[in-house]
Amino acid sequence: MLTVYNCIVNEHDLRLVLLAATVCIFASYAAANLLRHARRSIHKQFWVGVVAVAFGCGIWATHFIAMLAFSPNLPNGYNATLTAASLLIAIAMTGLGALHAVTSERPNADLAGGAIIGAGIVFMHFTGMAAFEIEGHIAWNPAFVVVAIALGIVFGAAAASVALSKGGMANRIAATVLLALAICSHHFIAMGAVSITPDASITVSAGAIPSQLLAVAVAVGTIVILVASLLGIGIDMRGRRHAREIERMRKLVNAAVEGLVICDGETIVTANDSFAALVGIAHRSLVGKSIETFLADPNLLSRLMGDQHESIEANLVTSHAPVPVELIARTIDFGEKRHRAIAVRDLRSRKEAEAHISYLAHHDALTALPNRRSFNARLDQQIAATDINCENFVALLCLDLDRFKETNDLFGHAAGDEILQRVAKTISQLLGQTDMLARLGGDEFAIIVPGVVTPTAASRLADSILDALQAESENTQTGLMISTSIGIAIFPLDGNDRETLLNHADQALYRAKAEGRNTYRFFEANMGLEAKERRLIEQELRLALARTEIRMVYQPQMQIDTGIITGFEALMRWQNPRLGDVPPTTFIPIAEESGVILQLGEWALFVACQEAASWERPLTVAVNVSAVQLYSHDFPQRVHNALLQTGLQPHRLELEITETSLIKDTNRALVTLRQLKSLGVRIAMDDFGTGYSSLSNVRAFPFDMIKIDRSFIKSVDKNEQAAAIVKAVLGLGRGLGLPVLAEGIETPDELKFLAGELCTAGQGFYLGEPAPMESFRHLIHDRGQIGGEVVPFKRGSAGHRLRS
Repeated sequence: MLTVYNCIVNEHDLRLVLLAATVCIFASYAAANLLRHARRSIHKQFWVGVVAVAFGCGIWATHFIAMLAFSPNLPNGYNATLTAASLLIAIAMTGLGALHAVTSERPNADLAGGAIIGAGIVFMHFTGMAAFEIEGHIAWNPAFVVVAIALGIVFGAAAASVALSKGGMANRIAATVLLALAICSHHFIAMGAVSITPDASITVSAGAIPSQLLAVAVAVGTIVILVASLLGIGIDMRGRRHAREIERMRKLVNAAVEGLVICDGETIVTANDSFAALVGIAHRSLVGKSIETFLADPNLLSRLMGDQHESIEANLVTSHAPVPVELIARTIDFGEKRHRAIAVRDLRSRKEAEAHISYLAHHDALTALPNRRSFNARLDQQIAATDINCENFVALLCLDLDRFKETNDLFGHAAGDEILQRVAKTISQLLGQTDMLARLGGDEFAIIVPGVVTPTAASRLADSILDALQAESENTQTGLMISTSIGIAIFPLDGNDRETLLNHADQALYRAKAEGRNTYRFFEANMGLEAKERRLIEQELRLALARTEIRMVYQPQMQIDTGIITGFEALMRWQNPRLGDVPPTTFIPIAEESGVILQLGEWALFVACQEAASWERPLTVAVNVSAVQLYSHDFPQRVHNALLQTGLQPHRLELEITETSLIKDTNRALVTLRQLKSLGVRIAMDDFGTGYSSLSNVRAFPFDMIKIDRSFIKSVDKNEQAAAIVKAVLGLGRGLGLPVLAEGIETPDELKFLAGELCTAGQGFYLGEPAPMESFRHLIHDRGQIGGEVVPFKRGSAGHRLRS
């Protein structure tokens, strides 16, 4: 280093050395600031060019000012070509290094770019030294040369890394010092490596640039450096002010929950985190992009940039999938310039909610099938699209699940929902693409089948549905039985509009239910009259109690071996002013289906108990109980209340239960019967032999009596098969210790046969027709208790004639 020191102190003009250092510092400061600005700017290539010119000229000026300070006391000059080449090398190498450091995404790109700038210092120096002509021989110290090269490259790399790192003024000063060290350390150490041996035989070429002209060129270069430095300082100050404004604006827009973008024209200046998250791009990467990049419809840009201040719905282009948004633009002043602020509202949640609401408006939430609204629209569409003169028809199938309400009551709504879902799934698998299955409400379904050539095709579909539901019931593990009744109407054969078709399909459905359920029926013209009559009966029946149109009649029950009246069966009769006398076989099934039977049954129970409580003789009163009553949750309590209110002793009340009502839910029926037995009430099995699993029912349930159905008693004295059945039932009763009552005794021969077979009790027209209790007053008082032979009476007689 002593040689370098001697070179600087003894062989250089220190004033010019100081000037060279000053120029070097200005150039380095300008380069450090311009590098930082180039990285932030959207016009990176332009500012890299500014860095290249400013710092390249700075390197070149520093070198040649220092060369002017070099005083070897020998004639010298500078080769014009090599001198110009050295300037171009300095600019080119600086530009290449700055471009790599600013734009490359590779790791340590700033170090590599700084190293290239350092290499530019080296190449510029040795090219400039090659341009130096002097009367003598120039020799180089290799060790000093290697050190000079290494310092230029290392300090250049470090300077670029510090200049481009995050930080404030301290970083810029540090980068300036490092760049100055890269130039000065290389130059003066390299100059310290030079030794000149005078030689008069070597002459300076006539074209060499004299020192005076070089001084002018250096002055121009210095002016360029000073201008670039001032430009860099101005840019830096402006950049910092703009950065502060941008940061304040970014914080402001980031306070918005929705997406917010600030645009200078179409170019994005800043955007908040919500918008960045929405499009899936980092905030820094958004700056400088055109807002049009994110608009799926480029025609919206003109509307967005206009002054209409309208709300625009559009699809936003993102990194994953288009996002529906609402855009609202306003003009704002930012940075002393008018910008466009665009609010971006994410509509995905709203669109999903709207789609869900629209779906629910047209579909059933439980089964996901089209609802009544969609069904009506589709049926109207099919009717309008089908020519009534063509050979193709539209079939309408209305389905109603059999005994679904009972299933809901017995097993709960969850089981009912499961059945509805399974029915929807099972039937959907049987339909074609043009067919439509809809849930109209409750357990009602409907199917539209367009393009039906003959009604036979509709019947085949109905058969398939019945078979599929039966298979589903057999395969299920829950044991829930699923069946349906189906009514079919054909357009245009059975109607020319939706209302007519639906009405006729419903009438066919009712016929299917009335004829045994789990079947289908086509609409027939006479069904309309039947349906109208049924609706009339149901309507009048709902008002019958309030109008006191329902009355009670009683039919005596007699002990066959003694002829003593043991009780009466209470029976309902209905006389309506419009319909006349409506038989029980007509109105009772309608009452059960409509639910009116609960009111009628409670009324009949109370009236019968009240009547029996007034009798002097402790005869029993038998009251029929519907299956609907039996499975109502409070039926035992209602019986108890009737007994308390009327004062009737419980053992005088006999409730008649049919076998059919027991099989719906044997466990629940058993619990109800045991509760009734705990009250002291008698239980009779009515219509024995006509239901299911009769023997198992007799054994499982706590019955007090068996009543043989009238269908077996008719002509029992003449029909061997009926006689065999009656004998078997009587034997069963004796074996179980249960009395047996025969219903429907209408001839003396029938009574004689039953007496011979030791039947316990009987009732029928031969023993007494149903009549108001006034006709039997002589039997319910103590004086009417007589024994003896039964004297039959004629049909229509007001009472019994008994012989003592």
